Amino acid sequence: MKERLDQYRLNNGMVILGEPMDEVESVSFHFLLPAGNASFPDGCCGAGKVIADWILRGAGIRNNRQLTETLDNLGIHRGSAVTEEHFSLSASLEAGNMIAAMDLFADILIRPRFDDDQFEPSRQLALHELAGLEDDPQHKVMLLTKEQFYPYPYNRPAEGTVEDLQALTPQGCREMIQSRLDWSQCIFTVAGKYDFQAVCDTLEKRFAALSGTGIQRPGFGDRGQRYTHHANEGAQVHIGMMTTAPSIGDDRYYDILAAVSVLSGGMSGRLFTEVREKRGLCYAVGARYQSLKNTAGVSCYTGTMPDKAQEAYDVIRQEFRRLRQGITEEELQRAKIGLKSKLIMQSESTQARSSGIAGDFAYLGRVRALDEIRRRLEKITIQSVQDFLDANPFENFTVVTIGPKKIQP
Repeated sequence: MKERLDQYRLNNGMVILGEPMDEVESVSFHFLLPAGNASFPDGCCGAGKVIADWILRGAGIRNNRQLTETLDNLGIHRGSAVTEEHFSLSASLEAGNMIAAMDLFADILIRPRFDDDQFEPSRQLALHELAGLEDDPQHKVMLLTKEQFYPYPYNRPAEGTVEDLQALTPQGCREMIQSRLDWSQCIFTVAGKYDFQAVCDTLEKRFAALSGTGIQRPGFGDRGQRYTHHANEGAQVHIGMMTTAPSIGDDRYYDILAAVSVLSGGMSGRLFTEVREKRGLCYAVGARYQSLKNTAGVSCYTGTMPDKAQEAYDVIRQEFRRLRQGITEEELQRAKIGLKSKLIMQSESTQARSSGIAGDFAYLGRVRALDEIRRRLEKITIQSVQDFLDANPFENFTVVTIGPKKIQP
């Protein structure tokens, strides 16, 4: 079946993109705006986490309870998030309720109540999630690694700090997000079963009169330390690592994915095989590629015992270096199969496709068709991966450890 991308742009600059999936009876949509944590003022770490919850606690004529009941009555599975670069609001539901859901989400974005009495529950939720990191050292060490790896202000921890969260005020958070919702840079995406003309008419009615704020993407500042240790009396050492890689818009993007899949493509990946299975140096190990618009990296995590931490780290570094010695045809084919499997699963999910369309347009300025991605994956060769690794040897790492013992990076 030939893919089709519906496109429309409001006079204020807001972009509307849709991909019909006529074989389904559901629909998903996303609003994406450049109002991420990196654009917030200093001293406000965690504000995005609070705002993402607070904005769903009442809109227009509906208070918190009334809004929740209306969302539930429409069968909407919803989400809101503030990442380093964007604020997003998303919904998945039965297709017949889409226009009513869009109208409701327009209220949430344009007429959020932001009631004072609902601010504290949102802040307390953020504080509880932050405290919960102490019971999730794997998550915590990777957050700390990203904080040291990414350049300021893209390294701000989304979970925030206790001091910053406690210093937030309702009025400050209202002004912070409302001044950053730039409708001229808003991207709306939809995937599934929908009437595109009805979608455009609804958005035209609710958003066309809204203007932009002229918000600019922040530039890059300094990066953090190469190695940071956080002393902890627990029984394990948790190691987080990140090294630079080309961002998603680079021509070598698919070779990056293949190389990382060889390293960490499930239980047949080199890291799992060499670090865990052959040597028994850890109970968990894995790597993944992560990209913002203009900076990216490959991250790696392992959890191990203190007396094995140094050796586990050394073997992981060795496996990253060993990639440059070449990969086998079997490894390449396994990587392609794994990557195409993910693509197939994405193509069958309205939520994943709507999110993917939004991300593509935000980061690439265009939308990649699934057939294009499939063709690019097929074109990966041993030589193309080797050429990428020769130019990007994964030699310099940012490393963070949590535990009773340091390592020598």
